[in-house]
Amino acid sequence: MKIWIDADACPRVIKEIVFRASERLEIPVCLVANTGLAKHHSRLITSVVVAEGFDVADDYIAEHATPQDLVVTADIPLAARIVEKGAVGLDPRGELYTEENVGERLSMRDLMQELRGAGMIQGGPGQFSNTDRQRFASSLDSLLTHMLKGRGQP
Repeated sequence: MKIWIDADACPRVIKEIVFRASERLEIPVCLVANTGLAKHHSRLITSVVVAEGFDVADDYIAEHATPQDLVVTADIPLAARIVEKGAVGLDPRGELYTEENVGERLSMRDLMQELRGAGMIQGGPGQFSNTDRQRFASSLDSLLTHMLKGRGQP
């Protein structure tokens, strides 16, 4: 089992929560980004810097993640690819991506993108909050407990 982080847009506090869980449970973590990443002092944490370009980091994660892995990403198209592959996807706000909800989330994302492009709405998701951080930490703990016991997703 490995935890993959789509690191380009992942909040630092979420990475730190994952790093603590990694150390506590001895689970390797791989951060993937198309920009340089800070060095880490843990043997469990590695970084991969991919070439710049649209979806290059997502393609790398989708290619390398296995069904036993957890992927932390806010990128819904990547989450859809991960779920299709049988891996587990978790949003930095703590929402689990599942076969039941990822298609709906992808459709909503596309609709919102279209509405923004037409100038009908502005903005994106709200500011990251302490509630989001706590929800993520709780979801991560629950997921890792289930995954390590070999039961898959909760």
